[in-house]
Amino acid sequence: MTITITSVIKRLLLIFLVIAGLYYAKAFLMPLCFGGILAALFLPFCNLLQRKKIPKFIAVLSCLLTIIIIVGGLFVLFGWKISDLVKDVELLKQKAIDSGIQLQTYIFNRFGLSNEEQLSILKKEQPSYANVMQTMVGSLSSLFGNLVLVYIYFVFLLYYRSHIKQFLLKLSLEKNKAEMENIIQTTAKVSQQYLFGLFKMIVCLWILYGIGFSILGVKNAIFFAILCGFLEIVPYIGNIVGTIITAFVAALNGAEPSMLGSIIIVYATVQTFQGWVLEPIILGPQVKINPLFTILALVLGQLIWGIPGIILAIPLTAILKIICDHIQSLRPYGFLIGELESEKSENSFIHKIKSRFSEIIRK
Repeated sequence: MTITITSVIKRLLLIFLVIAGLYYAKAFLMPLCFGGILAALFLPFCNLLQRKKIPKFIAVLSCLLTIIIIVGGLFVLFGWKISDLVKDVELLKQKAIDSGIQLQTYIFNRFGLSNEEQLSILKKEQPSYANVMQTMVGSLSSLFGNLVLVYIYFVFLLYYRSHIKQFLLKLSLEKNKAEMENIIQTTAKVSQQYLFGLFKMIVCLWILYGIGFSILGVKNAIFFAILCGFLEIVPYIGNIVGTIITAFVAALNGAEPSMLGSIIIVYATVQTFQGWVLEPIILGPQVKINPLFTILALVLGQLIWGIPGIILAIPLTAILKIICDHIQSLRPYGFLIGELESEKSENSFIHKIKSRFSEIIRK
């Protein structure tokens, strides 16, 4: 089929309209996407409970209770570790004051601005406490409301999953129903494997960072290990941010340059192990997204939905790739999003090394 300029313009216009729709429907779609991803993650557990003759409604509520316990546990753990950090707040405050004084001196020597002039500029730029409190209250209210919506969508998407599946089948022509059912089952299965694999990889990163930071003697090593591992949801950027925060707090606590360098080495070592061993074993190549589209997805997610968009970008892009790979007309787009054929080739140098690593770990 010949691609004309008109068809290209129509496709670009469609993409633009989809992006605009995602942007303006943020308040509706964002909790729905979170609820849908969590429902896909807990679908095997829900099916397991139902196979054990547990009523469907009780099985769904059990899944809800499980996710509430997990999220609550993470909040408690982070709160506990943050309270440990708060105990050192006076030391951190003094360090910040000393750094501020040094910065003021540098600005005075470099630009000739006195301390009074610098403070005057800061006061003009700083928002009032009332505005800060109002923003915080509004953000917390929005967070709580969205969290409730996520749980509601999670419950109903799990409960009505068969109904939704039948709806998709009814949309298909009679001759395409078998193919559609195969697409739904395969997409759901691979999506669950990807999401559960991502969760397992985050747990592995918690362990690896925890061991590395503990050996170095980093204060609150477990907290920073969990932070760095959890930020894996944002590829490339997340772990770098977590490591920078770890090194920054360690520096404020008086860490030697050798320890700061060791923190960077731990980060590089864990990332190498993750890329060469964990990803091939846990995630596999079927949902591998090439770096170009990883960055594009993160940037687009941030532009459309902000920080939640960054968190959702990679899982949604991976699920989109899975769907494209299983629909004949969309396979070129799945190919475009996926990794390079040379990287997947069994004869490639990278593939051979990764396969060797995988064999060693499995043994």
